[in-house]
Amino acid sequence: PITGKLISIEVKVGDAVQEGDVICFIESMKMENPILVPVAGTITEIQVSVGEVVETGNVIAVIE
Repeated sequence: PITGKLISIEVKVGDAVQEGDVICFIESMKMENPILVPVAGTITEIQVSVGEVVETGNVIAVIE
């Protein structure tokens, strides 16, 4: 589990994504960590913003 600061969001609402695509990058312990899409679908909502601190269990985006 990674806790860190959200440094970029690589998708936007309406984007089609595949399992394994990068959804965002989180900086933790001076390392940029990619966060991957867990399932294929369409981004319907993004619930975080760049600069926000996120931790395990936070919802980053809704994929339908």
